[in-house]
Amino acid sequence: MTVTTLSTSGGHIAEVTGAGYSARGDVQLRAYKGRDLDVARMGVNSMLEVGVICNNAVIRDDVLYGQPTEGALLACAMKNNMHEVREQFTRINEIPFSSETKMMVVKCTPKYSDGKLKEEVFVKGAIEKVLPLCTQYIDSAGNYAPITKEKQADFLNEAYNIGRMGLRIIALCRGASLESLTYTGVCGVCDPPRESARDAIAALRRAQVQVKMVTGDARPTALAVAQMVGLDVLHSQSLSGDQLDGMSDDELDAIIDTVTVFYRVTPKHKLSIVKSLQRLGNIVGMTGDGVNDGVALKRADIGIAMGRNGTDVCKEAADMILVDDDFATIM
Repeated sequence: MTVTTLSTSGGHIAEVTGAGYSARGDVQLRAYKGRDLDVARMGVNSMLEVGVICNNAVIRDDVLYGQPTEGALLACAMKNNMHEVREQFTRINEIPFSSETKMMVVKCTPKYSDGKLKEEVFVKGAIEKVLPLCTQYIDSAGNYAPITKEKQADFLNEAYNIGRMGLRIIALCRGASLESLTYTGVCGVCDPPRESARDAIAALRRAQVQVKMVTGDARPTALAVAQMVGLDVLHSQSLSGDQLDGMSDDELDAIIDTVTVFYRVTPKHKLSIVKSLQRLGNIVGMTGDGVNDGVALKRADIGIAMGRNGTDVCKEAADMILVDDDFATIM
């Protein structure tokens, strides 16, 4: 995974070059008439600080130890010459990311301060979960301004436009407490599907096998990636985890054949999808990699675990383990 786009709360856009988990590449700010580039750099630095501190990954000698998404954020900060940011803070507490909250929270104290700021909270996660916690943002002049409903809509629209490019959206904010957060911006993370996936899906569809995409990503990202791999999103529905929560078994059974993409879902939703498809007489294969995917993998007729990035729990629950994590291998 690689961070390719940064959008600060002040409306500054930066393109990130280079791939892989290393410092090779640059963070290139777009020049806007009448806008101060120094303010733009401060905005980028502020959001990347969140990305580094609210992060458990480590990169050594271009090798990532940790989650790919966190590695992408870390590499982006390295390209911006922010190698030593973690050394400036002492971590006090962490609330890990979960599929339910869709955010990670880290509380720190600065090692070197003027005494005014004793503690600071750093948060990263899904924008629809993070943004409502923010009371202010840093504007285009570098000043703090209160967030209005109109400004919230602007931020969501910007994230939507980035997601339409098939990029995973991560929102970043910071503040003195969870009740007083400052929104700093979003980054777009590129996680392109393998070239073999499109051909594999086409072959499966010719064989009358239905392929449904189940993801925790936002709707625009999910639909863009689904189109990349050849899924028909024009003549089918997409369904969110929140919509699944509001449906009875009968309601889900009535429409599930028409749904190709499930987005913003949790592991419990995977289980609901498997059960519904089985109630309609289908033989179901389900892929997974997380600890909480184990139940759905066990319930599926063919549970398929990821061999590289998968947890031991999902491998134990699965019938098949993909040692190369390649969708095409399933066939």
